[in-house]
Amino acid sequence: MQRAQSKNVTQNMTEGNSMAEKQQISRRTFIQVGAGVVSGMAGAGILGCRNALMGGKAEIPVGVQLYCVRNECQKDLPGTLTQIADMGYDGVEFADYFGRSAEELRAMLDANGLRCCGSHIYLETLLGDELDKTIAFNKTLGNKYLIVRWLDEKDYATREKWLEISELFNDIAVKLKPHGMRVGYHNHGYEFKAIQGEIPWDIFADHTSRDVILQLDTGNSSIAGADALHYMERNPGRAGTIHLKPYSATKPKALLGEDDIDWDRALAFCDKKGGVKWYIIEYEVEGIPPLEAIKLNLDHLRKMRS
Repeated sequence: MQRAQSKNVTQNMTEGNSMAEKQQISRRTFIQVGAGVVSGMAGAGILGCRNALMGGKAEIPVGVQLYCVRNECQKDLPGTLTQIADMGYDGVEFADYFGRSAEELRAMLDANGLRCCGSHIYLETLLGDELDKTIAFNKTLGNKYLIVRWLDEKDYATREKWLEISELFNDIAVKLKPHGMRVGYHNHGYEFKAIQGEIPWDIFADHTSRDVILQLDTGNSSIAGADALHYMERNPGRAGTIHLKPYSATKPKALLGEDDIDWDRALAFCDKKGGVKWYIIEYEVEGIPPLEAIKLNLDHLRKMRS
C-alpha cells in the first residue's frame, strides 16, 4: 500500500457495537443458515463453495486489503464486509480496525463466512509490552499474519540499518512462532533502489529467516522499476501472503490481466513454489468506485485461474 501513514491504526480497539450493526450481523447469519448456501455443498462450508467457483479445486484463497475500501468501511463496516463476502472473497486483510474491538471484528467476519488473512500494522506494535497486546488481539481475529506496513525510508538508508532490522524481525518471528503467527514486511518502492551497491529488499531477504514473510506488492515494486517476477523467483517459499496489484506503464486503470505483469508466470510460480497461503488483491485507482474495482479484479483473477 502506498499511502500516508497514521499511527492510530492499531490503537482503535474500542468496545461496543450499535444495535443496528448487531441486527445486520444477525440478518446475515440468518440468510446464510436459512439458505443453506448450496444444498449439495453445505457440508464443505462457504469457503468450499467459493473455491468451487474458482475452478472446482482447492486453490489458494483470495482476500482483499481493506484499505481499498476504507471509506466504505468507515461508513458501514458490517455492510461492506457483507458485500465483499457476496463477491466471493475468502478473507480480508486489515489496515485499520475502525474503532472496533477484536471480538466485534471477529463476529462480523464469522457472520459473513470471511477469514482474516492478515493485518498491516506498525513495527512499534510488535515491540516491548505492545507485543502481547498485539498477539492477543490477533488471536481473537484468527489472524496468523502480522505484516509491518511501513519502514520510513530515511531511517533505512544504509546496509547496516537493513541488517539491524533484519535481525529484529528474526527475533520477533521467534517470539511469534509459539503462537502460530508470523511476522512479515510489505514493500513500497524505495526497497528496490540500491544502497551501497545492494538492493535493500535483497539484504532483508538474505538476512531474515524463512519464518519472516516477504509480502511482495507486485504493483509497488513495478512502479519502482523492479521486476516483480524476478523477486518472487529469487525467494521461493518466502511469500506467505502476496499483494496482487496490477501495473501498466500506459494504462493507469488497468485491472489484473490487462496490465504489463506476466500473470500466467506469476500465478504458476505462486501456486507451486512461492509458499503463498493467501492471494490478496489491492487496487486503488481514481475513477472506478472502490467496491466495483475490487469485484472486477476478483472476476479477472478467476478467469486467469480457470
